[in-house]
Amino acid sequence: FRLRGATCPMMVLTARDGINDRVRGLNAGADDYLLKPFAMEELIARLRAILRRPGAALSVLLSSGDLTFDTIGRELRVRGELVSMPRREMEMLEHLLRRAGKVIPKRVLEESLYGFDDEVSSNTVEVLVSRLRKRLQLTAAGVTVHTLRGIGYMLADGKA
Repeated sequence: FRLRGATCPMMVLTARDGINDRVRGLNAGADDYLLKPFAMEELIARLRAILRRPGAALSVLLSSGDLTFDTIGRELRVRGELVSMPRREMEMLEHLLRRAGKVIPKRVLEESLYGFDDEVSSNTVEVLVSRLRKRLQLTAAGVTVHTLRGIGYMLADGKA
């Protein structure tokens, strides 16, 4: 991973607790190594510590059209004005912004937005996309979520 030039922060989450395993993981380029089981509070604290390091937050602002999303502060702005939206819509928009102009398969969105414990019906993603489209239209964000039937979704500049 690091040999290919990757510079994003990396944390190893594993049950392998031997000193050799930890040393090998860190020498391979991991910024941190956390043993399972772990407390969620510790994971969050370690992630925040990694992100505080210089150069760790590679892509803080994502933008498309008139939208700007601060991935660290979790703030969405349209032409500088703060816009609030439900968590799932915000998460979906972030996924679409990270891959703006590229198709994201429905299955990938579903897996990244919902956990094993969440009850997800066959049209959950479609409903979420519909709500997000309406919100983007109301805010005149200058972006559109396109459906590529049977393939997935794509965020693009401009209107539908």
